[in-house]
Amino acid sequence: MHRGLYGLTSIPKAPVTAVSERWNSEEQLLTWRTAWADVSNRYLERAGREERIDHRSHADRGLTEQPTIHEGVVARALEKKGIISDRCEINRQIKADNALLRELKATVKKLMQTVKNSVPAIAEAMEKLRGSMLIFSYQLRHIGIGKHNIGRRVKAIKPELERYTGLVQQIKAKSKECKNLLAEKKETPFYQIPKLHDLSRRIAELTEELEELNTEKEMLLRSLDCADDTGISSVKKDIAAMESALKKLEAQEAKYSAELDAALKEYGGLKEQASEFDAGELMEARLSIRGEKERSAVTRVQDAYGEKYDSLMMFDSKRDVANLLHEEAEAHSVRERLRQKQQTKTQRQRKPKHYEQKW
Repeated sequence: MHRGLYGLTSIPKAPVTAVSERWNSEEQLLTWRTAWADVSNRYLERAGREERIDHRSHADRGLTEQPTIHEGVVARALEKKGIISDRCEINRQIKADNALLRELKATVKKLMQTVKNSVPAIAEAMEKLRGSMLIFSYQLRHIGIGKHNIGRRVKAIKPELERYTGLVQQIKAKSKECKNLLAEKKETPFYQIPKLHDLSRRIAELTEELEELNTEKEMLLRSLDCADDTGISSVKKDIAAMESALKKLEAQEAKYSAELDAALKEYGGLKEQASEFDAGELMEARLSIRGEKERSAVTRVQDAYGEKYDSLMMFDSKRDVANLLHEEAEAHSVRERLRQKQQTKTQRQRKPKHYEQKW
């Protein structure tokens, strides 16, 4: 709408043409992003800076790292005041996870390049890989709890918000109906007593219904921590942010699950390679360094998660890895083989010697 010479007039929408469609297309957006990156990189080069901008997404660049989310001015302003913003907190965790992921992938790659056919080397490689799986398992548990907490909040708030929206629509419709009835009653002649009584009755019923609806709406606002209707916009933004965070966590979960599967596959290859060695000797070599490798994995997780590190979650992660690698069954199998080996050795020692009799 705009104000012309004769009051308010509507501005007609521009017709959709091939040019406007191309202007708003993803291809045109990619062209602009490419041009922006090229110009920015030229200025960085002129300034003697080593940094370069890549306009492509992580997926297009073949990166498995999780991209950060948009923080916004409000979130950063809260952080400056010393208030922890959910969006900034999510980004901090994403950056820490990405750093840990890069370190783990480099470790696994180095391991597979340096493994040699010896018991100490195989034991070292298997225990380091086991430590990496321990970290992946912890991350998956941490993500799972985050998903559960955020999902629970969304499930609790979203139905109330939907109920609020429905109440507002009902209040609006009944208020309009009540207003129309009041106008009709005002225009009804005083001598049409039956009609006036009917209108009064309907107006009273609507007024009572509106009071009940407004009371329920006030209760919903209090449950949503809103002083009045203006606070609902913040609730909607919070839900949108939580749903966005859930998607990020689901992407992280898929990424770390894939990394854990890859590590498990590498572990299977090492186990097959170790089949030519004595199982008891290999197990002894692995157990002798397991404590050190576990402590190293725990330290890396503590560095990444800081105050959010959970020792009970790490305990559960160790159990997860043990179950994943069937360590109890493997230990039982090794003990059984050692027992049979010892039994065979004992039988040989007890076997009587035969001497030839000379006549």
